[in-house]
Amino acid sequence: MTFSEQLWDSAADVYDAIRVHPFLTGLTDGTLPHDAFGHFVVQDGLYLRGYARALAVLAARAPTEHDTTMFAQHAAGAIAAEQEMHAELSESLAIDRDAAAAPTTLAYTSYLLATVHGGSFAEGLGAVLPCYWIYARVGEALLAESSPDPLYARWIALYGGEEFQAVVDAAVGVIDRVADDLGPAERARVVGHYRATSRYEWMFWDAAWRSERWPV
Repeated sequence: MTFSEQLWDSAADVYDAIRVHPFLTGLTDGTLPHDAFGHFVVQDGLYLRGYARALAVLAARAPTEHDTTMFAQHAAGAIAAEQEMHAELSESLAIDRDAAAAPTTLAYTSYLLATVHGGSFAEGLGAVLPCYWIYARVGEALLAESSPDPLYARWIALYGGEEFQAVVDAAVGVIDRVADDLGPAERARVVGHYRATSRYEWMFWDAAWRSERWPV
């Protein structure tokens, strides 16, 4: 079993919970309220800015020039995706462009940035991988089911397409390549970060489903 396969298995139960979350089932059957999706789009835009910063740090710490280039490109791509998504969806949704990061958004991005700055390159990679990998798996699964809502169908096509799958495969390949140089303790930390941010992925969709706000 490769290290990436071990990582996926370590949070397979979280992925299973994500797949049956009412936010995602509502995307495919068209019952998800547009207000909940609008909340998601706003918070995802804020999240992607933090995620791009985390990828930029990984690029600076990457062990090879190829990895530096790749993660720098992915960081730029995250910002471009945020801008494109807002441009495509803002006309169809009531989007508050001045909204602040909700609790889960702030917690998730803070965890990512703390890990890429404070941990090893492999630990940082373990923390950012669920956003790549879970979105690819979810997108692939939802694309097979489609959606009667054209707004949701466009979003599903973005993450279920072959282009995004290739980006994810490249990132997953890096963790397998560096795994041979990791000792047992560092491997355990990578797994811990991977599982933690997989849980944040579930929490992020749940926060959108609940239209999470700061309580005070």
